[in-house]
Amino acid sequence: MKRTSNKLNRRQMLRGTVALGAGAWLAGRGVAKTVSPNQKLNIAIVGCAGRGGANLEGVKGENIVALCDVDEKRLGSAAAQFRGAKTFRDFRKMLDAMHKQIDAVVVSTPDHTHALPSLTAMRLGKHVYCEKPLAWSIEEVRLMAVTARQYKVATQMGTQGLANDDSRVAIEVIRSGVFGEPRELHVWTDRATAWWPQGIDRPADRPPTPKNLDWDLWLGGAPERPYHPAYVPFVWRGWKDFGTGPIGDMGIHNAAVALYALRLGPPESVAIVETSGLKPETFPKWARLRCQFPARGGRKPVALYWYDGGQKPPESLTGCKLAANGAILVGSEGTLYSAEWTGGLWRLFPEEKFRNYQRPERTLPRAPRQDHYLEWLQACKGGSPAFCNFADFAAPLTEVMLVGALALRLGKDLRWDAEKMQADCPEAAPLVRREYRKGWEIK
Repeated sequence: MKRTSNKLNRRQMLRGTVALGAGAWLAGRGVAKTVSPNQKLNIAIVGCAGRGGANLEGVKGENIVALCDVDEKRLGSAAAQFRGAKTFRDFRKMLDAMHKQIDAVVVSTPDHTHALPSLTAMRLGKHVYCEKPLAWSIEEVRLMAVTARQYKVATQMGTQGLANDDSRVAIEVIRSGVFGEPRELHVWTDRATAWWPQGIDRPADRPPTPKNLDWDLWLGGAPERPYHPAYVPFVWRGWKDFGTGPIGDMGIHNAAVALYALRLGPPESVAIVETSGLKPETFPKWARLRCQFPARGGRKPVALYWYDGGQKPPESLTGCKLAANGAILVGSEGTLYSAEWTGGLWRLFPEEKFRNYQRPERTLPRAPRQDHYLEWLQACKGGSPAFCNFADFAAPLTEVMLVGALALRLGKDLRWDAEKMQADCPEAAPLVRREYRKGWEIK
């Protein structure tokens, strides 16, 4: 498909949005409607079950005016709880019909369909909460950050653990410099083992599509393929056309505290250390990567080691048994171990050295009642920006994970030029800037 000059201009616009908190503030054509702090928001839900169900629970105290899901059964279950909400199968029809009645949109669809509903809503001046990872491709991620700034809307990515006070204290501890010079960051997850299949080939059989599922809408902009229960629900995460693998799913959670604290910016290279074996359509059953961050701002280079599928770093880094998910930041003067995906369960090593450690003064805001959803809702009503907003937090963090996922999609080491938004191999181009099925283009 030939790309238009419009897209080329967009690529130029997206250059430079590569550092934490970077990105030009562009004059918006549509600004979100002001809502009183005591007034309830009119919220539309795109994706009503799974994470969508949890997110719906998180915002149910507002006015739920519209529900959208490609699965009629899931849509019906949500509609039974919110009888005043109008129901839709296609988010495009929902926004066409109801955009004047909607203040905010919650997007909880599979990774490959995060960008279009989020972008469409923001361009209509709607606040947006989107599940992690922010989007499927790096171009989508950057466009979502730029659009959030351009339309001056309140945004939040679904990284719930960052609402915990202890997570924000951990960021303050890292930034205090108590660890000396940062050297290595080790991040791991138990996904995909026992969670969803990976390292498999496309199924050959073609079972009938369930009557309750609109398969064409579920595919969205992804390449055409027949329905199969190997893809939906939930198990889409390991398929390259739909998900971003464990690094996109859980790297977003487990690496968030350290990456936000260190402000490393984008990596300059990714090397595949070892995998279970590469398949054309799914991520490996397990993998280990090394992402290299260049020297920046007087700081020496830092390496991020990624482990998934149950792989873990050596316990000698801390001397204790490691949890199924976590992160270890190794500095010249000490180590911080953050257990599990919330980022809040952290310990300092060596323990004897830090036994009487006093936490630094507070420098970061705290989420009201440590509630990730409430923080976003207050931002929608004119409060301070949500901590995990698209431009300052979600886009830079997601891009790091997607550069790692890019190496796993291709099955090769790569160098990443963040300024040009390209890797050093031509086969990466359609994964960085995705081609879409006709009718699903992002313009």
